[in-house]
Amino acid sequence: MRIVHDWLGPLELPDEPRRIVSLAPNATETLFALGLGGRVVGRSAFCYRPAGVLALPVVSSYTRVRWELLEALRPELVLVSTGVQRELLQTLWQRGFPLYPVPLPQSPYGIMENVVLLGALLGVPEAATALAHRLGERYAALYGALPSRRVYLEFDLGGPITVGRGSYVGEALRHLGLKNIFADHPQSYFAPPLAEVPGRAPELFIYEPKPHRARAREKAERLLAERGWQGPLVVTGGDELAHYGPLFFAYLERLVAQIRAVLD
Repeated sequence: MRIVHDWLGPLELPDEPRRIVSLAPNATETLFALGLGGRVVGRSAFCYRPAGVLALPVVSSYTRVRWELLEALRPELVLVSTGVQRELLQTLWQRGFPLYPVPLPQSPYGIMENVVLLGALLGVPEAATALAHRLGERYAALYGALPSRRVYLEFDLGGPITVGRGSYVGEALRHLGLKNIFADHPQSYFAPPLAEVPGRAPELFIYEPKPHRARAREKAERLLAERGWQGPLVVTGGDELAHYGPLFFAYLERLVAQIRAVLD
């Protein structure tokens, strides 16, 4: 298969690669959702959805690779994401691995676009179109699902991170009817100036902990108290809004239910 990538230029890849190493959690989940889990022979430590992927060897963290293991797996295709993995994809490219970088989406529609892209790349376009259609229906049903509220969103990524313009998360919040208090910020992802938050008058706080963290709500409540902030609080299950695979839409539906519960 010949394809032109925006960053890497012309690529020649197998028509239907059978040995795939996926180092991008969104791509890994999509492969299994398309019925291609049997082709995946390696994963990153952050690829833990669905549960079936856990039996596969861990080739990397998000940015560091076990090169001997990767070579031993003899991949016909390595999938990475752009964004944080930009430097890794350049190293993989320089080492001569058959590579395709899956774009970081700018909106939830970009998640659907990536489903279609991977389906075309791997020879299952019909399944990909059907999956994208189902995801699109679910997303459309959430349009304006919440009352307009000013919201502050915080990810725990070893420190607070929030979203500004050009983030698929920010666009999803807008789609639901919410108003991100940092929607005017020129960066997609950035460390928020915490002193500015009260002046932007948030009416709702959303906190996303690291995955698999115990007592995440207690930590979130403590953070708000330490900062002197007050208002309704929603705590996600961890790595939900930050995950841009097909499950993002199920997580978004869950978020709507959580917000409705705290606003009622």
